[in-house]
Amino acid sequence: MKKGYLYILLSAVLFSSVEIALKFFAGSFNPIQLSFLRFLIGAVVLMPLSVKGLKKRNRRFGARDFSFFALTGFICVVISMVLYQMALLYSPASMVAVLICSNPVFIALFAHWILREEVHKHTVFSLIVSIAGIIVILNPGHVSGQTLGLVLTVLAAVTVALYSVIGHTRSGEYGGVALTCFTFLFGSMEMLSLICLTRIGFVSSFFAQLGLPVFSNIPILSGINGHTLPSLLFIGVFNTGLGYAFYFLAMEATSAITASLVFFIKPALAPVLALLIVHEAISVHMIFGILLILGGSMISLIPGFKAARNKASKSTGKEYPEPDKNESRIEIEQTAVPPE
Repeated sequence: MKKGYLYILLSAVLFSSVEIALKFFAGSFNPIQLSFLRFLIGAVVLMPLSVKGLKKRNRRFGARDFSFFALTGFICVVISMVLYQMALLYSPASMVAVLICSNPVFIALFAHWILREEVHKHTVFSLIVSIAGIIVILNPGHVSGQTLGLVLTVLAAVTVALYSVIGHTRSGEYGGVALTCFTFLFGSMEMLSLICLTRIGFVSSFFAQLGLPVFSNIPILSGINGHTLPSLLFIGVFNTGLGYAFYFLAMEATSAITASLVFFIKPALAPVLALLIVHEAISVHMIFGILLILGGSMISLIPGFKAARNKASKSTGKEYPEPDKNESRIEIEQTAVPPE
């Protein structure tokens, strides 16, 4: 159990520093190029754990699996993580780190629309509290040019939630590690295909004329040298690969519910790291917004904690009210795909 909490701490620190690392090293790479490289490296790091898990399940892939990973890879890597990377261009790393953690609330909504799960009172209350937190962080009276970054971050959180719910439909077949690993791998390959398209003359000119040079003639390996390679490996191996690896190891050593502590450590730790490393100030409204988003996320996970407590009570002889199975199922398993 102690080892499990160590994994939680390591995962939380790595996830909490990812926005800072991406923002700090962004000047060396095109943001789309950086997303492609880091998820490709992350997939390679997760591959050994993934293969081990698939062997335990005696699971082999077919065309149906490849099409599923193509879908999850496109939603998670190509759409969500590009939005996330672009958000870092327009907003402080601490703000992006906090807002991306609002995705458990959107998971509950997509679970209702896609999986036909009932929307309960705690879900609605969680959504209201989290949206209030986003508005407080936005601070409408003093936006200071960060609206675009905030919108991009919320869209990234929404699409991560969509990926989580779609992934949930098949996560039992693959396991969380394999689902994440092959989502990263297929998403990276899809992103590589799109990068190659942007290098075609008329496509490159089209994006340049639209005022979107970041999508024009995107490099693949350009910028990688002895000076930038260590930073790229840190982002790909540590922030992305090992961050997820420690997270899944934490679930194995403890439980999915206990591992979900990462959800609550990151919003609190990321702004502190941003203050210490890149000297981003933590405003009063940021603190209040963080507390509201933490509260909203906690409310969304309460049924899962109740289910875990009820399970534990069987071994102690204590009896607790049985939670609604429809309430607890997504909350327990949503942690297979944590936010960045």
